[in-house]
Amino acid sequence: MTTPLPKLLLCAVCALFAAGASAEKADRNKPMNIESDALRYDDLQQVSVFTGSVVLTKGTIVIRGARVDVKQDPEGYQFGVVTAEPGKRAFFRQKREGVDEYIEGEGETIEYDGRADIVKFIKKAEMRRLRGATLADETTGDIIVYNNNTDVFTVDGGAPKGTVGGRGRVRAMLTPKQDKTTTPETPEPGPALRTTTTLGGDKK
Repeated sequence: MTTPLPKLLLCAVCALFAAGASAEKADRNKPMNIESDALRYDDLQQVSVFTGSVVLTKGTIVIRGARVDVKQDPEGYQFGVVTAEPGKRAFFRQKREGVDEYIEGEGETIEYDGRADIVKFIKKAEMRRLRGATLADETTGDIIVYNNNTDVFTVDGGAPKGTVGGRGRVRAMLTPKQDKTTTPETPEPGPALRTTTTLGGDKK
């Protein structure tokens, strides 16, 4: 089957957005700390529900939202669903490995899978790369999935099924890579993010 042109363009955009380094690998082994106004804990189901100005940290990861549901499986892996207040978006931020760069993003819902090491931004999704405090790249879509384990991220514009384009659009702002001749002290980048044009079975 022939790949539609918009999908090819999306692949090119994702490749340009790649920063040359993966997310902070040590974060996956750090404890998860959460602050909130209220907590409901179900010991039988191993589920904790935090509500009210929730702030979650895990290593360099920072997540903020109105509600966070956290479940832990028998192996100790943690899974979180972050929900924003009506009309607002939840927030995610994480440092990149070996460089002074950060990935941050927003969505009405954010899902974090500690086992697969995946973060997903859902509805009005936006993802940014910052060099220090300076915005470098930015992309928006309906769903953005960032996979730290495989160094792949995907963007879905939310176009209706069976159509090419439609109302859903992916938008990106990209800046050139820094000139290494003028920034000799910049650390060598790690492996670049690889891209796919589909979200696999993770449809919302």
